[in-house]
Amino acid sequence: MDPQIKLLFLDEHVLEGAARFGVSQKDLSFIGGFQNFIYSYNREEVKYILRFTPSTLRKPEGLEAELEWIRYLAEEGMSVSEPICSVNGKDIERIPAKRLDFYVTAFRHAPGRKIGYPECLGNPLLYEQCGRMTGKLHELAKRYKPLARRHTWEGNDYLLRAREYLPTEHEPILQALDELKEQLVRLPVTPDHFGLIHGDINVGNFTVDESGKITLFDFDECQYSWYAEDIAIQLYYLLYVFGEDSKSERKAQYEMFIKHFERGYSEEGRQLPAGWKEQLALFLRLREIIVFVGMHRSWDLSQPDDWTRDFLRDSRMRIVKGLSLIDDLF
Repeated sequence: MDPQIKLLFLDEHVLEGAARFGVSQKDLSFIGGFQNFIYSYNREEVKYILRFTPSTLRKPEGLEAELEWIRYLAEEGMSVSEPICSVNGKDIERIPAKRLDFYVTAFRHAPGRKIGYPECLGNPLLYEQCGRMTGKLHELAKRYKPLARRHTWEGNDYLLRAREYLPTEHEPILQALDELKEQLVRLPVTPDHFGLIHGDINVGNFTVDESGKITLFDFDECQYSWYAEDIAIQLYYLLYVFGEDSKSERKAQYEMFIKHFERGYSEEGRQLPAGWKEQLALFLRLREIIVFVGMHRSWDLSQPDDWTRDFLRDSRMRIVKGLSLIDDLF
C-alpha cells in the first residue's frame, strides 16, 4: 500500500463505508490488502468482505467492469466471491476524503480455506484443479460481451508508475521494462490468445473446500491481456520462493505444474492458446518486474530481512539480464 494513501485513510471513512453496507465499524476485522483496505464481517452467520479502493488506483468505470465480470462468471457456473449491494442498492459507494475518494464494495466471503506455503508446493491435485478453473475462466472470457470496459495490461498501475515507485538507481529495471513491452506488443492479439483475465491468480486469491473445489476471488487486477499471463502468474508464485541455490527444486516444481495444469485446463476439449509455453518466460519476466516495483512501493526496504535482501538481489539480476525464473533450468 502506498504510504501516503495510508495516511489519508481515516477511521471516519471506515465508519461511513461500513454504514453504507449496513454494518457497524466495531463488527469489522481488518485483514490487510496490498492495494486496497480489506475488512471482513459477519451477518446472520454469513461472512462478507468489505473493500475500500482509493480513487488513485481505480475509477468507478473500472470497478463497474470488475463487478460485471464477476457476476457473469457466477451466472455461468464458476465459483467466485460474488459482489453484494449496499443498503441503498448500489454496487459501489463513494466516500469523499481529502485529496482523493475511497470507493467501497462488498463481496460474499469465499467458502473453504486457503492453501499456503509449503502446502501448495508439489501438489499435483491442486495444479490440475487450477488448470481446470483457469481453462473455464478463459473459455468464458472468449464469449463475454461486457457493457463496461476494463483496462488493458498496459494500464497496470505498477507499469504506469514504475518510474515513480523505483529509486533512481533502478533505471536499468525501467529500461528492461521498456524492452519487454516491445516484445509483448508483437504477440498475437486474437480471441484465442487475448481477452479479459483475472490477472492475479495465486494461492492467496482462492480458497479450496473439502471436495477440492476452488473459489476464486480478488479480481482487482482483472484486465485485458494474453491468457498466457494468467498461467505465468500462477507459475511465478510457485517458483519465486526457491532461491538461486535451488534450481533443481524449481525445475521439478515447473515440470509438475505444467504437466498437471495442462491436464486440468484441457478437460472438456478446451485448447490452451497456441504458443503459450514459449510465452511463459515473457510473462514471468513481466510479473517479476511488477513484484519488484510493488515491493518498492509498499514495503520498507531500508532494513530488509535475509530472504527479502537475497530475493531483491537475484530478482534485479534476472530483470536486468532479461532472464525469467525458468530460463536457466534447462
